[in-house]
Amino acid sequence: MARQDPTAQKGIGPIVSASHLADGGLPALSEMEFALVILSNAFQRWITRCTAAAGGEGLSSIEVQILHAVNHRERDKSQSELCMMFNIEDTHVVAYALKKLEALGLVAPGRRGKEKTARITRDGADLCLRYRALREKLLIESVASLGLDEARVSEIAGLMRVMSGQYDQASRAAASY
Repeated sequence: MARQDPTAQKGIGPIVSASHLADGGLPALSEMEFALVILSNAFQRWITRCTAAAGGEGLSSIEVQILHAVNHRERDKSQSELCMMFNIEDTHVVAYALKKLEALGLVAPGRRGKEKTARITRDGADLCLRYRALREKLLIESVASLGLDEARVSEIAGLMRVMSGQYDQASRAAASY
């Protein structure tokens, strides 16, 4: 049985953080934006706490994401690749994260031609495995019990990636406005 949004029955309109934005065109976009904000905050809190529970205390959410990305497919990653992967403009954010992960022994420096790279260390890979085990136990089991259609979840993820392009395009337009 599909769960319905309780606000839909009461006719109170979309759940937003800024009604003045929802009063314009496409109020559903304001609802999605608010949902993204609270989802993003919950996700960041989750990954830092899961990492801490797995033995990686003191890492920020971006540092955790970069750690997992460097571990991805056990292939060295450059700073520019990581910036592109996460759509990060400020390269200093990634550079700082890599330095911190290196100081903790979770990644090791490398080179690809003139470009500096990072590769996962045994300690970094072990932390990622402990994170995965906790994720399975604490998050996946709970989310799976919701009975969500995996194809629909993938479809929503695809929509989110498409929307990121729309926001990037609008950002470029705003920068020259």
